[in-house]
Amino acid sequence: FMKALIQRVSQAEVRIAGQVTGRIGAGLLVFICAEPQDTPATGERLLAKILKLRIFADGQGKMNRSVQDAAGGLLIVSQFTLAADASGGNRPSFAGAAPPALGRELYDDFVARARAAHPEVATGQFGADMQVALINDGPVTIALQMG
Repeated sequence: FMKALIQRVSQAEVRIAGQVTGRIGAGLLVFICAEPQDTPATGERLLAKILKLRIFADGQGKMNRSVQDAAGGLLIVSQFTLAADASGGNRPSFAGAAPPALGRELYDDFVARARAAHPEVATGQFGADMQVALINDGPVTIALQMG
């Protein structure tokens, strides 16, 4: 199952070697992780869910608007550690994550689809050592999984 951890943010950015590679104001920080059985279609379904998820406040303060309705940004960051399995001890196994070549292919496809469907998309860099800074708004953090 492709996994995502999304956080509603008032701002977020990714830095690599001290340089900002992606930054958004209000919107969603999306950490994604592909697993070996995932396909571009899996990512397409996950993206559709993320874009339609109603977690932004409407005029009455209820979570009733999507990131698209709220004209928020998306900051998409690859994070293979979402596939961690720590059930066997204190050192997590990441064997459930897609192999790097497949993970990169699915991440790139997810980002391309996001850019085609949404006006503001920023990213990290697949496989890089990234520092992510964010202000979680709410806080709202939701784990999603799409098979």
